[in-house]
Amino acid sequence: MGSLSDIYSRLPESMDDLPAPPNAEAVVEADFRARHWLSPVRGPLKPGSDAHKRALAEMFRDTFNPYKPSVIDWPKLDPETLHRVTSLPIWDIAVQTEGKARLRMAAYANLVTDPDVKDAISRNAWEENRHKEVLSKMVAAYNIPMAPEPPYVEPKDVEWAYLVTGFSECVDSFFAFGMFELAKRSGYFPEALTDTFEPIMQEECRHILLFANWLAWYRAVMPWWRRPFFEAKVWAVWGFLAYERMSLARTVDDSGQVHTQDNNFTVTGTKEVTNIQITLPEFMDLCLEEDDRRFAGYDPRLLRPTTTPAIARVIRDVGRAWEFASGIFKANAKKAA
Repeated sequence: MGSLSDIYSRLPESMDDLPAPPNAEAVVEADFRARHWLSPVRGPLKPGSDAHKRALAEMFRDTFNPYKPSVIDWPKLDPETLHRVTSLPIWDIAVQTEGKARLRMAAYANLVTDPDVKDAISRNAWEENRHKEVLSKMVAAYNIPMAPEPPYVEPKDVEWAYLVTGFSECVDSFFAFGMFELAKRSGYFPEALTDTFEPIMQEECRHILLFANWLAWYRAVMPWWRRPFFEAKVWAVWGFLAYERMSLARTVDDSGQVHTQDNNFTVTGTKEVTNIQITLPEFMDLCLEEDDRRFAGYDPRLLRPTTTPAIARVIRDVGRAWEFASGIFKANAKKAA
């Protein structure tokens, strides 16, 4: 694999090497552009067509934000808030996930021959690296104990690794949108922290928008004889992700302390990021609302991820049916008593 600067489409190695914004207006304008994009091409953007392929690449390039997310002067936290931040069981997984995503996407981009798609996935890899830099700086600023990072090894099956990363982001980002909104509404964490991570949330939206459209394009241009094996691989990825999210990850730091990390924190961790009481169906509704809101500014002809929202609707509807049935059961039990 070549140097990172080659892989990342001539973007600098570090986010610190990006040019500083000339003024406050430039930051606001860049943030707006990162959230709104419409292709100038008229007519449908059919997956597999040159118009669709160029649109997905142009969307990702045109919505790139050179100023945010950024490393800030991390605010001093009172002891209670500091404990909330440092005790969240996510930091090892968060940093390592971004590190693996960076490498996997760069490795896959290195195999892609189409220049438009190669550029988009390369930029995606660079943005994953920026997320890791921001998280690493925050972890260091608040002295959050971390297990040593494992070596990031280029995957043997590059396509499998890219699919795992892409589908993982589709699942985790969907639920993270809702959880992040809960944290903002509750004021459970300082506004400076939530403002710092807001553009990361929006970049994740762009990432899964890119992945969904890459997947549709890739399927459309794939030779027919490869399609059955590829679809079997996709199903295997979903099986792997389901298994992974039913387990806890355990790591050990330099002092021998065990760190238990929740692979499914974006679904199960609402009580740890907010003091707002919310039922599971209500949380699913919030995730769906936030998912729609974050995608609303992008060209509606580009495909959106659909599997996780569909699963969320099933969870919501089953949860509401359970609440209704249990309410009737409790009312009958109370009458009988």
